[in-house]
Amino acid sequence: MTPAKPTFAPKNPDFETRVRDSFNRQPFMHHCNITMPVVEPGYVEMRVDHDHALTQQHGFLHGGMVGTVADCTAGYAAFSLMRAEDSVITVEYKINMLAPAHGRTMLGRSRVIRAGGSLMICQSDLYVLNGAGDAATEKHCATALVTLMVLKDTPDAPPE
Repeated sequence: MTPAKPTFAPKNPDFETRVRDSFNRQPFMHHCNITMPVVEPGYVEMRVDHDHALTQQHGFLHGGMVGTVADCTAGYAAFSLMRAEDSVITVEYKINMLAPAHGRTMLGRSRVIRAGGSLMICQSDLYVLNGAGDAATEKHCATALVTLMVLKDTPDAPPE
């Protein structure tokens, strides 16, 4: 069961544009065909369709891909609550693989569970989807707890 979405007020009214702009500057996200369909204050969803190039020897999505989605959804969930002058970086995460990531699509959902001034804590839950439409099923494949640092007065983009 997916925990309830948080109810946080963003410090930046233009948070969604800022999050999406940052995401779009990450070549790795495009390389892996990761999308970000949902951006809300303190909550983000990402999706990646099954691609043979992203699998391990058994045909499951590689654990590195599962970790990538867990980390990035958390990073952007936290980033959505920050001031326009601030940025974010992961300082630690712990992931539990609950089942093989074997499905047509992997869905990551992350929510901020503590929005501190220096550190933010997020929970990322990852699911594999099989089937289509109303017959689609979700299987919980991983959970991560992610700690992120607020980089005060630090631009999100590299200096030119």
